[in-house]
Amino acid sequence: MSRILVAEDDRGIADFIQRGLKAAGYACDVVDSGPAAFALARSGDFDLMILDLGLPHMDGADVLEQLRALRVTMPVIVLTARTKIEDRIRMLEGGADDYMPKPFQFAELLARVRLRLVDKANVEGAGADTTYRMTRGSLVLDLRTQRVKVGEKWKDLSRREVGLLETFMRHPGQILSRAQLLSMVWGMDFDPGSNVVDVYVRTLRKKIGTEKIETVRGSGYRLV
Repeated sequence: MSRILVAEDDRGIADFIQRGLKAAGYACDVVDSGPAAFALARSGDFDLMILDLGLPHMDGADVLEQLRALRVTMPVIVLTARTKIEDRIRMLEGGADDYMPKPFQFAELLARVRLRLVDKANVEGAGADTTYRMTRGSLVLDLRTQRVKVGEKWKDLSRREVGLLETFMRHPGQILSRAQLLSMVWGMDFDPGSNVVDVYVRTLRKKIGTEKIETVRGSGYRLV
């Protein structure tokens, strides 16, 4: 049974989420402050965290930042009343696996929880080394260590770079639009004003080679 940590200081919302998750078959613990969320999230006892940003004593953004600095890779779904696109992009670039604004529908939250737990199981449930390594041409992506081998050299990647490169490698030669990449990698609807995909494509190109990812004018990108 997957165990989920809910960091939410609104008791009514926390109880609502907890009841729903338990009814769906998950174990669920609730904390109502930033320090408590940080302490439990780094314990390794949970499979996923639902994180409010407006937590007392330690903001949820700081909780996430410190967890990722410690290389805690547990999936985190941010659930918050902050709806500005700047907040959404900042959290996703800072290591959040998904971002949901309040008010929300529990059915959608549950669907996102299931999706992130499946993603986690696909990586951690791998057996031999070759099962969590993907190869396309001269590229070898190691999902567990978050590194890519280019030729004979291994290079470290951020979580988002791993997700982006994995998506390209699962769809070799296929043109992927910015909207598709946002949905597959960031789990968010396309915003015409966001350049987050372009930013990460640029950083990824610097590590694997500019020629590996082709820009298709007016359509998106594809792995060559």
